[in-house]
Amino acid sequence: MFIYLSGSIEYAAGNGKAWRAEITPFLESLGHEVYDPAADEKKNLTDEEVTSFRSWKTTDPERFSTAVRKIIHWDLNIVEQLADCIVCYWDESAGRGAGTQGELTAAFRANKPVLLVTSLPRERISGWILGCATMVFTDFAQLRNFLSTEAQGARSGL
Repeated sequence: MFIYLSGSIEYAAGNGKAWRAEITPFLESLGHEVYDPAADEKKNLTDEEVTSFRSWKTTDPERFSTAVRKIIHWDLNIVEQLADCIVCYWDESAGRGAGTQGELTAAFRANKPVLLVTSLPRERISGWILGCATMVFTDFAQLRNFLSTEAQGARSGL
């Protein structure tokens, strides 16, 4: 399975790289291919866009929009065309941005499973996000347990 890791980058501590780096080896150990958008900073951007687009948010809004639109197209193309499943970490920082919401909506519309990991109480999560989620897990241990059980079932032919 090709798994897309969705969650906050822009507002997350360390650009959301820690949780992705932690879960990726586990997913790969189950035989899955993983796409980490936080690790793929280049995407389809020029070298100048990679180094400058964040500063352009306030200094050059037109160039910023052009670069961000390239990122949006890149990420959503992967969600829509390549991903078999989305693993999403939903926290306060994900709620501040918009990319995660867009990715989950695109996955939902394409009938792709969305496995949502969140420790937030349900009443603090948008109904839209919960509606896009196929399953909700309270932590990564619960997700790992589920995926391990699924992988064992697949190996045994269940």
